[in-house]
Amino acid sequence: MTMSVQTETSTFEPSCPGSCDVTTWARQNCTAENVRRKFPITLWLPRYQLGWLQSDFIAGLTVALTVIPQGLAYAHLAELPLQYGLYSSFMGCLVYCILGSAKDVTLGPTAIMSLMVATYAEGDTTYAVALTLLCGCVQLGMGIFQLGFLVNFISYPVINGFTSAAAITIAFGQVKHVLGLSGIPRDFFPCVYYTFKNIGKTNVWDLLLGAVCFVLLLLLKWLKDVKWDHDDEVGYRPSRWQRAGRKVVWLVGTARNAVVVVCAALVVVALRSQDINVLTLTQQVKPGLPPFKPPAFTVHHGNSTETAGDIFQGLGAGLAVVPLIGFLESIAIGKAFARQNNYRVDANQELLAIGMGNIASSFVSSYPITGSFSRTAVNSQSGVKTPAGGIVTASVVLLALGVLTPSFHYIPQAALAAVIISAVLTMVDVRVLLKLWRLQKMDLLPLVCTFFGTFVGIEWGILAGVGVSVMILLFPQARPGIMVDNKDVLILQPDRGLHYPGMDFIRTLLYDRALKEKPYRPVVLDCSHIASIDYTTIQGIKEVLEEFHRMHVPLAFAALKPHLQEVLTAADMTGFRCYPTANEAANNIYEDGDPESNPYTPLLNAVQH
Repeated sequence: MTMSVQTETSTFEPSCPGSCDVTTWARQNCTAENVRRKFPITLWLPRYQLGWLQSDFIAGLTVALTVIPQGLAYAHLAELPLQYGLYSSFMGCLVYCILGSAKDVTLGPTAIMSLMVATYAEGDTTYAVALTLLCGCVQLGMGIFQLGFLVNFISYPVINGFTSAAAITIAFGQVKHVLGLSGIPRDFFPCVYYTFKNIGKTNVWDLLLGAVCFVLLLLLKWLKDVKWDHDDEVGYRPSRWQRAGRKVVWLVGTARNAVVVVCAALVVVALRSQDINVLTLTQQVKPGLPPFKPPAFTVHHGNSTETAGDIFQGLGAGLAVVPLIGFLESIAIGKAFARQNNYRVDANQELLAIGMGNIASSFVSSYPITGSFSRTAVNSQSGVKTPAGGIVTASVVLLALGVLTPSFHYIPQAALAAVIISAVLTMVDVRVLLKLWRLQKMDLLPLVCTFFGTFVGIEWGILAGVGVSVMILLFPQARPGIMVDNKDVLILQPDRGLHYPGMDFIRTLLYDRALKEKPYRPVVLDCSHIASIDYTTIQGIKEVLEEFHRMHVPLAFAALKPHLQEVLTAADMTGFRCYPTANEAANNIYEDGDPESNPYTPLLNAVQH
């Protein structure tokens, strides 16, 4: 039986109103139930079954065989020494085991986070590790103050446009390593230009090895996904050896990155034994485990020293973009697998887990981490039962750091580039364009803006996409739909709340329909769909009422909610009248007490005659 960790939305309040004291606040929030919600390990560990141990061990080992080559490749993508990919691969697993609310999610380095580290840290390890700590602090603060809802303001087209553009940027950035080129800029457009400009300098051996590795990765992925059992073969049951063989094929396909990297390294060793040095290799990897120490906030360059302020300034927009994208990536993965495996994920708890994971990881020289889709899929398909599989993954990574690091120098750059390209190509989703064109063409606009903006800069792509999405979201407020009933009395019914962006539109519509030409027409504003109103709108209504009163044209309101009627009555507007229904307002629109003082009496007489 698969254990599902379910966490309810937390009732923890981060701040205490002035009317209560600290003791009362602590008594209300520091309860055993809240502690259990904040530490999900207390929910599943007491119910842990011995039968789950085998599943968690196999899943953790399989994920480790995936994360080790990926970590090396992603560190290469982040323009950091290769060991930093492994430094980033174990602490997050341990922290998430304690604080994570999804059994399938596994934290570690990812392609998108590596791209952002390369962009903002620019190959400086001090900047990268400092970014990890600051990223974790921002995410932890968001979790404490229950700000997980902010991710809802980034729409699916924006996410899709960003991930597709990032995948293309990452993949093309690795082409230079497949071709054996050097001195190629990181930025996308210069990278494209100089790659084609220097294509004549291609190292044929790097190209050949990269192509072979890429084809092998695709072949092994296909083998992993093969469905061996056929539904039309009734009564067929594979033998024990067949089942064992299929398990081996599945394991090799799942650990294909490790298989290909090891094979490529063995080819290098064989060539080196014959004094043949034709392949471009990775740099020397520092052996051993990372020291446990807080991140440094000073960088020494010869006689100059960069302080913490310089680091903050250097990281710039990355202090906001990296935490947000990291959380967005992880929560999207968590929710996808939670739906698939029938359990719930708490967004605010995920913020706490990722934040603490980054903070703890910064003490072991990690760069920013988040949930990985490929490794989470491997974890789920391997039959993981609880987050305890992360302990096995972390243990294997630590073992690799302690024993295998000297041999990492034999890994060719082309092989790591092939691993990265094969991993990110699946992130490019072309089918969503057809879906949006068929279902909602307007959503193509933020997707396209995000897609092309990301090639200019990560933050510009996200800002462009979110900005366009917000404009699409707010446009109906500025141009609300109006149902018009053109009878003797003009009845206008807005289809949504009346707020300041749409006040000028309403005012212009009233003037054009009622006051543009004689005879002027009385108006009823049916407010049955209006649930809220703001001060600017109140001032606008007041000006409209004064203009209609000055022109001796009746304007009445109908079906106002009680709280809105109280607000408008308190505003002391000249000529404000409200009726329960639009029909009643239309029937009584000329009646206003004493006919002698009624400014609409001339109009009423004209209508009656």
